[in-house]
Amino acid sequence: MKPREAVNHPAHYGGADNPYEAIKVIEAWKLGFCLGNTVKYIARAEHKGATVQDLEKARWYLDREIAARKAASNG
Repeated sequence: MKPREAVNHPAHYGGADNPYEAIKVIEAWKLGFCLGNTVKYIARAEHKGATVQDLEKARWYLDREIAARKAASNG
């Protein structure tokens, strides 16, 4: 039995063969830290067994990005 991969392309991130693995999308779209984490947590929410927690984390990062952009536009 092949051990579950926990570091390189884990299943809850889509796996190595998935062209839409979160890291690949984040890098292709050149998202920053907060938006990248938002995408990551949304993409894996249904696959780790902590759906609501991951969606709350996504919201936290999105709220942080919104606050930073508002601050930058008011500055």
